[in-house]
Amino acid sequence: MEGSAPGEVRMSQAIQPAHSNPRGELSAGQLLKWIDATACLAGSGAGRGVQDAGDPGVPGVRNVKALKGVRPSVDDIQFEETARVGQVITIKAKVTRAFSTSMEISIKVTVQDMFTGIEKLVSVAFSTFVTKPVGTEKVNFLYEEGSITLFSLSPSLCFISRLCRVHPLLKSVDMFKFRGPSTVGDRLVFNATVNNTFQTCVEVGVRVEAFDCKEWSEGRGRHINSAFLIYNAVDDKEEMVTFPRIKPVSEDDFRRYHGAIARKRIRLSRKYVVSHKEEVPLCEHWNIDNQVSLSKGNVEALKKMAAKSGWEVTSAMEKTKMYILEEDDILSVWVEKHVERPAHLVYHLLSDFTKRPLWDPHYMSCEVIDRVSEDDQIYYITCPVVNDDKPKDLVVLVSRRRPVKDGNTYTVAVKSVILPSVPPSPQYVRSEITCAGFLIHAIDNSSCTVSYFNQISASIFPYFAGNLGGWSKSIEETAASCIQFIENATDDGLISLF
Repeated sequence: MEGSAPGEVRMSQAIQPAHSNPRGELSAGQLLKWIDATACLAGSGAGRGVQDAGDPGVPGVRNVKALKGVRPSVDDIQFEETARVGQVITIKAKVTRAFSTSMEISIKVTVQDMFTGIEKLVSVAFSTFVTKPVGTEKVNFLYEEGSITLFSLSPSLCFISRLCRVHPLLKSVDMFKFRGPSTVGDRLVFNATVNNTFQTCVEVGVRVEAFDCKEWSEGRGRHINSAFLIYNAVDDKEEMVTFPRIKPVSEDDFRRYHGAIARKRIRLSRKYVVSHKEEVPLCEHWNIDNQVSLSKGNVEALKKMAAKSGWEVTSAMEKTKMYILEEDDILSVWVEKHVERPAHLVYHLLSDFTKRPLWDPHYMSCEVIDRVSEDDQIYYITCPVVNDDKPKDLVVLVSRRRPVKDGNTYTVAVKSVILPSVPPSPQYVRSEITCAGFLIHAIDNSSCTVSYFNQISASIFPYFAGNLGGWSKSIEETAASCIQFIENATDDGLISLF
């Protein structure tokens, strides 16, 4: 382990068979143990400004002076890459900000293949440390740092292995919180419980209690640690396993069940708000040579999104359901509505975007700027201010299609295009819709199901952030407004075509 500067520590370690699981992959517990020790040294080094080398628990570190780092919590840790035996893992820990009684330490983990020289990012995480004064004497590491972290994984791994009969893979660590210390002689009890399942991942809660001799005889332990661990699992074909849905029974079951949903919302919000980078615009230039291919691609992209598997229900009301789909760095939303009006009339209403501001608060105005054909038109849309930014505007192609022969699904597809006659305005932030639209499926002659899809781009994400974070119901409210608008519309308004 080498120190770069006060408050910064770097550790490199070749992965040996003893560090791996039965699949030859670096054990998540071992990695967390190394992360814990490296971050602790970075925090201790920042507190004293001097760093020595050589510790029996961590290669290259011996002791620390003046201040001792104590870690009270760890933020969400996402594992993006799997390290294997023979590769070299590198952990860099650095104090990014110091407060009056605590400090934030950023941790970056990379893995390098020594044969190809290719280096990949494994994880980026943040820990919170406080410092504890210990006088003028040196503090010796009398135990290996990260033991609680390592031990917490064992019961959860056993639990998941028994649940799905396959090998579990730790996907992320969520809210690892240290509530109190344990001392030599304490008896530690680790309790693991499945809180909730989400398609191909499962959240396991681990509660750690410490008992001294008196507390053990009285059956009264000290709650010293809580952790929430997210696992995937793969089968013999290396394909993701879908976990069965769990059914909460007791009051505690329901508390953990809903708590897991709330934490998933927080993870989504953090992933796509805090760490999301502004993408390069994907919309294409519109001209007479490519209008046929763009219109066709617009419709096909919407149908392809709707046909994907893995959608997860995030909320359900009387007439609406909301789903989300995560694919690497892509997040998509699906809102399903039941409407008591004929499908062909709903199709005419929703395909006329000039009516959108009447029911959608995210649209301030919408006007036709190019009537390409009866079923393809280009609109200019303005949207309200969000997060104290400038209002946004959009130039979109709307392609509508009636059902093919023997079909009963109407399509209204939307995507952004670049039109030279409508350049960006300094009064607005030009935004982009990558892929969105409605699929209207007839149930009978008087009712239908309306499915709205949107592949969320960075520019329009602020309008969805509240729903993903759990502090807003704007999508559900907009869906209810849409249903009310359609069901209250007069026949004269419904038959108004493009």
